[in-house]
Amino acid sequence: MSSAPQLRLSPLRPTKMRKDESFLGKLGGTLARKKKTREVTDLQEEGKNAINSPMSPASVNLHPEDTLLEENEERTMIDPTSKDDPKFKELVKALIDWINDVLVEERIIVKQLEEDLYDGQVLQKLLEKLADCKLNVAEVTQSEIGQKQKLQTVLEAVHDLLRPHGWVPQWTVDAIHGKNLVAILHLLVSLATHFRAPIRLPEHVSVQMVVVRKREGLLHSSHVTEELTTTTETMMGRFERDAFDTLFDHAPDKLSVVKKSLITFVNKHLNKLNLEVTELETQFADGVYLVLLMGLLEDYFVPLHNFYLTPDSFDQKVHNVSFAFELMLDGGLKKPKARPEDVVNLDLKSTLRVLYNLFTKYKDME
Repeated sequence: MSSAPQLRLSPLRPTKMRKDESFLGKLGGTLARKKKTREVTDLQEEGKNAINSPMSPASVNLHPEDTLLEENEERTMIDPTSKDDPKFKELVKALIDWINDVLVEERIIVKQLEEDLYDGQVLQKLLEKLADCKLNVAEVTQSEIGQKQKLQTVLEAVHDLLRPHGWVPQWTVDAIHGKNLVAILHLLVSLATHFRAPIRLPEHVSVQMVVVRKREGLLHSSHVTEELTTTTETMMGRFERDAFDTLFDHAPDKLSVVKKSLITFVNKHLNKLNLEVTELETQFADGVYLVLLMGLLEDYFVPLHNFYLTPDSFDQKVHNVSFAFELMLDGGLKKPKARPEDVVNLDLKSTLRVLYNLFTKYKDME
């Protein structure tokens, strides 16, 4: 969504009076200036009253410039209360950390999405790194026109990548350059999803947007909900629901029963190596127990040089889980629906899917 240009009020400077200027003329000029000042003050107060009116679910402090609208002009902004939502903060932090990890070799550090991404420089480097390509754009652009031209090139390249997969862009050049945080988040969530970023985006994150519009000289406000993320499966394009989706959504009380059954199953085999599992969410996250479990179920020794026995980094854990998935395929199992990154990121539903897949095939094995 495009951000409307902001209007700045310049202070009125008194001009030198002509010698023949009458007292009434001076009085009229003074009254006109006072009227103009009062109109601006009234308009700003009107904007605040519109936001704080009973029809609005939350009060919002607006910058005075956000209340200076032309007739039928509309301006949209995030309700400040939404920025305090823990899931919103988690989403922003996850995306910032991901960008910084991707661009670590470029020595680029992003601290604030709106301020660091609006000119297209970081977005260019991010896309080039993710897509392993080189964009034909100027490296450094200071002018607004140059920045928007760079953004146009970057976003066109993004669209070319995402369009075949059914993505509908929820951002524009003007919105990104105007530091529209919601548009920037939509773009980054799309990129992280498309390139299967090794991060866990919080599910069902939404923000309240305040929409202010001027009609017949009055400002009217309303609130709309903007959805930033859905479920991991939906965002990743895996639309087929299974028993675990139903279990989590409609029968969470039965979850403990399923977990207990799976813990009993894995311990029956891991106990042979004097190992025991008590927490499914965490103890399979580094992939070590998964690899050892596959060796026990298929009755072979897994050479220690094929995986990290004491992984100390995210990449090493992903390697272990990926290797365990390969062993599962070699054992005749279907490719797990979960991603290795999901398991490493302590996604319980993904871990349960992987273990239940093993349980289905090996539950009768002693």
